[in-house]
Amino acid sequence: MAAIVNEHAATAEIAPHGEGRPCVITRRACFSASHLYWLPELDAVENERRFGPCSKAPGHGHNYELIVSMGGELDADGMVLNLSDVKHAIKAEVTEPLDFHCLNHTWPEFAVEQRPEAALPTTEWLLHAIWQRLNPLMPLTALRLYEQPTLWADYLGNAMEAFLTIRTHFSAAHRLARPELSQGENETIYGKCARPNGHGHNYFLEVTVRGEIDARSGMACDLAALQKLVQDLVVEPFDHTFLNKDVPFFTTCVPTAENIALHIADRLNQPVAAIGASLHKIHLQESPNNAAVIYAEAALV
Repeated sequence: MAAIVNEHAATAEIAPHGEGRPCVITRRACFSASHLYWLPELDAVENERRFGPCSKAPGHGHNYELIVSMGGELDADGMVLNLSDVKHAIKAEVTEPLDFHCLNHTWPEFAVEQRPEAALPTTEWLLHAIWQRLNPLMPLTALRLYEQPTLWADYLGNAMEAFLTIRTHFSAAHRLARPELSQGENETIYGKCARPNGHGHNYFLEVTVRGEIDARSGMACDLAALQKLVQDLVVEPFDHTFLNKDVPFFTTCVPTAENIALHIADRLNQPVAAIGASLHKIHLQESPNNAAVIYAEAALV
């Protein structure tokens, strides 16, 4: 398939408003597929230890959601690319070959039984394979693939580097008040959140790590280990607590969404490094209207 280019940009005689300005556009595509995590060089016990329930034959399936980001300059028609061409390219190269198939038996990158250089069809490695097929056809800036609403990966075209995000939640109460201030002064700063008996939230937590995709397992980090870290170090000690009284750190620190997110980052930073990844970002949604984001490392461009 030929690369998708914008032919109108070079032929327009009169530049309308916006022509030549940089812009990023996205296209969403969905497909359903199954996969199995099983390496033939490992025995059954080791496969189950490393991949858990994902190693059980005949595999399991997901409804995948792919977000394709493309960058370029606006043309005379106010477009970066013709989205109809983009849609057909994604269908031909990605969704049509993968939809309602077992990923292990689709592309050569996943043929671990026959190819020693192949890797398991994890979310991260699948994104890498999709990038190789779409990048020659369109000016990609990023890809995101949701395996499920609580697990997704991002790939920016940086060799074997990928980002993996898990989403979880906990419920907790807190009161926003500084002990050295009067009730009136605290209410001036924190409003209703300073009321003496506190209030609660259903917090939604996203933990994003950055790592190199393993050439055989296809993983940027041990997903089961990451999920256990978040459960043990954050969800279990925070869930159904009054943060000010039940979590020692917040007896002396006001548990704003920002401070909670920062404390979570501090709790996870070294343990995530110990499993071979780097903690990249903490996103804490306190309510539908309020959220805090902490970057645990310099944001990558």
